[in-house]
Amino acid sequence: MRSPTLATALAKLAAVGIDVPPGRIVLDSFGDSPELSRELIELIRAGRKRAGTSLLWAHEHEDEPLPEVGDVGIVVDHEGEPVAVTRVVSVTVVAFDEVDAAYAALEGEGDGSLAHWRAAHWDVFGRECARIGRAPAQDMAVVCCGFELLAVVPDAGTR
Repeated sequence: MRSPTLATALAKLAAVGIDVPPGRIVLDSFGDSPELSRELIELIRAGRKRAGTSLLWAHEHEDEPLPEVGDVGIVVDHEGEPVAVTRVVSVTVVAFDEVDAAYAALEGEGDGSLAHWRAAHWDVFGRECARIGRAPAQDMAVVCCGFELLAVVPDAGTR
């Protein structure tokens, strides 16, 4: 993925008439491949996906702060282009095996089931763990982040 700057993303949003509300603004991406990014962005744009989960170890490895309620996310696609604006409405850190069916449904992926969530996220977090030199475990901490969709960039494809 190309890494856009916050200033560039804000300028692109302003150019299409999207004002970003006040608050801590972060660039947010979904998926670890162009294909997964496209799929997840389409779910967000369609209103089906209203949560995302990250690996706490990855936040620590990258020295990246955890999301906070009220954060404004500029969702970027795998090419670094802004496609949507969100606001964080909930943040919970739990063990991977403690994620429940209600949260899995909020993520909106696959058939929305907890079984699908666990299988898909085990794969993604396995790759993330390998990248940072950790071994995945059922009790690894994950950051469960609920969000609301504030704006969709008009005619933004997911390239």
